Amino acid sequence: MPKFHLHSLGFKADPGEAGPHAPVLARRRRFKAVPVRLVLPNLVTLLALSMGLTSIRFAVEGKFDYAVYAVLIAAILDGLDGRLARAIRGTSRFGAELDSLADFIDFGVAPALILYFSSLQQIKSFGWFAAVVFAVAAALRLARFNVMLDDPGKPHWHAHFFTGMPAPAGAIVGLLPLYLQLSTEIPAGFKLPVGVEIGYVILVAFLMASRIPHFSGKKIGRIPREYVIVVLFAVAALLLLIATFPLEVMVAISLLYLATVPFAIRRFQLCERADDAKALAAEGLSAPPPQGPRPVPPPV
Repeated sequence: MPKFHLHSLGFKADPGEAGPHAPVLARRRRFKAVPVRLVLPNLVTLLALSMGLTSIRFAVEGKFDYAVYAVLIAAILDGLDGRLARAIRGTSRFGAELDSLADFIDFGVAPALILYFSSLQQIKSFGWFAAVVFAVAAALRLARFNVMLDDPGKPHWHAHFFTGMPAPAGAIVGLLPLYLQLSTEIPAGFKLPVGVEIGYVILVAFLMASRIPHFSGKKIGRIPREYVIVVLFAVAALLLLIATFPLEVMVAISLLYLATVPFAIRRFQLCERADDAKALAAEGLSAPPPQGPRPVPPPV
């Protein structure tokens, strides 16, 4: 009489049963539940990615003001996902890679296409060249950022600086010509010609791809008690201004950010010099005294 096995009838094998299907069934049971704290930051990142893709749709449809707002929302969400992951201890390698890919779409591809469809297409070849250079610079900036995360030899004060303009800041600052174009409160004389706009976009791309230091706000965590009221008032006033004059406020923020670049370079150089001075002092203390020929005493 033939012997039937439970696997052939579609039933699961007994855990203690040995057979050719036992390793496969064991592998199927190895999946582990993922904690919610690892999922929440990735959901915020996906929301930011959705806003970046939506901004491209608005740009194709000619709704450039909505495209700008979508990029700004993506930048806010991008700032939240990292802080949320660190706060709830939800950081993961998967989240880091997803965040990097989303940043390339949100702050590299989307701003480049928005600028091209809004005005750069008037000079098709050079306009597309500037848009491509902007997107490529954002990709290089993000790739270098990922590589530098694995560098354990950086001095501690490097945490106060970014190497190159961050991609979200590059997207916000790079859209400055569009802010001027869409604003109704700024006189028409401040609008940038297309040729100047192309040069400006390439300049922002250079700042992203270069190694020029920029201030980092990631270490801002605690506010002195005596300044809490001042900070709350400033944030409330800024939100009110953004709600009333959004494009004009973005023009001011972009110009103020660009104005901080020389101060960041100066501060970075001072920190480097102080670090070099400490290294030289340490070497001087640990180095043995120089060995040379003994001086010959003068004749008596």
